[in-house]
Amino acid sequence: MSKIDYSDLDGKTLRTFLTILEESSVSKAADRLGVTQSAVSHTLAKLRHVLGDPLFVRSGQGLTPTERALALKEPVQAVLDGMKGLTEGRPFDPQAEEMRFAIAANDLQRELIFPPLLREAREQGIRLRLDFLVSGVPDPVILRDDRCQIMLTPLPPDGRDIFQKRLVTTRMMVFYDANRRDPPASWEEYCACEHVDVRFEDGRSSKEVLRGVDQNRIRPPTVTVPYFNAIPAFIKGSDLISTDTELQHLGPLRDLACAPLPFDCEPVSIYMVWHQRSNTDPAHRWLRRMIERVAATLPEAGG
Repeated sequence: MSKIDYSDLDGKTLRTFLTILEESSVSKAADRLGVTQSAVSHTLAKLRHVLGDPLFVRSGQGLTPTERALALKEPVQAVLDGMKGLTEGRPFDPQAEEMRFAIAANDLQRELIFPPLLREAREQGIRLRLDFLVSGVPDPVILRDDRCQIMLTPLPPDGRDIFQKRLVTTRMMVFYDANRRDPPASWEEYCACEHVDVRFEDGRSSKEVLRGVDQNRIRPPTVTVPYFNAIPAFIKGSDLISTDTELQHLGPLRDLACAPLPFDCEPVSIYMVWHQRSNTDPAHRWLRRMIERVAATLPEAGG
């Protein structure tokens, strides 16, 4: 193999390295990057030659990074951030670029915000591609690692490098099948009900948004599901209830009846969150403005 100079380590090559590191798989990295497995394998071979290290070794069904690969993670991300900063002052025309963003959002935010946003963009001739991740209770690491560029969540992560903006505030409500039952009329009755909860991959519950409530008194859930879209199938035809934001009545829980909680509970706000590297990027600012425009059409708490 001919000698490869370090200057061959362009942005695409470094992005491929980080993606393999995050996915622990050539095939998964290729799917995420939208390229062939052979292209990723070729890039990995070039990286190994230039850096003089295997970087990844096969372990079971995946790849395990070497110490050298792990040590390169932050420096490589810093280089990519610096390269991105070179474009911040560029002339920007959304119709002249193909934009692709990874968005971390749960069912509700994804369904309410992005279908109308994408329709508007397409009507304007804007080439926009969106990749969605389930955010659950989000970790700022996925923003810092550039695995997503924006997250929408009622539980925004903290950090000096993390920016956030409130989009909308909504009440917490009880969802139920009106053909089978009435909503609980008291705190005691609510605590005794059988519940359907959303439990995310990290084991945390969607009920974390309930503020100022002694959740230890609430009956353990009868059913836990990984997505809000799965709730209606269990509620319909049963006495089960679910506790979610009023906005869910516009989204995944639109076919269920809903009523206010029979006790005091603070409203919940949904935030848009992003990393400082994207703060002044013109394409990212364009997307944030689009998200704010759609969110402004949603009803606020008590509205």
